[in-house]
Amino acid sequence: MSVIMTMSVQGDPAKMEQIAGENPDRIRSIAERAKSHGLIAHRFYGSDDGQIMVVDEWPDPGSFQQFFEEATPEIQPIMQEVGASSEPQITFWRKLETHDDVGWES
Repeated sequence: MSVIMTMSVQGDPAKMEQIAGENPDRIRSIAERAKSHGLIAHRFYGSDDGQIMVVDEWPDPGSFQQFFEEATPEIQPIMQEVGASSEPQITFWRKLETHDDVGWES
């Protein structure tokens, strides 16, 4: 069963959108590399209090970890540009069987 990976960091969500808008190929190339490692789904989110969060679905934690190690040279400069002021907090989540699923082809 796949896992959800969340990665959160202090940073400027508006700057993240600006970077992505000014050079979409830069961001897409990282996503393409992630897909080659098994990425199933991916989204960026931002909060009004200066948090950036990535929500991904991966086949397993190891697939993400291998991708992240290889892609760090491309990811790190973007994190610096958005003013990331903390190390990213990465968490892997497994789906719980609670019998109340809604959406996601439940």
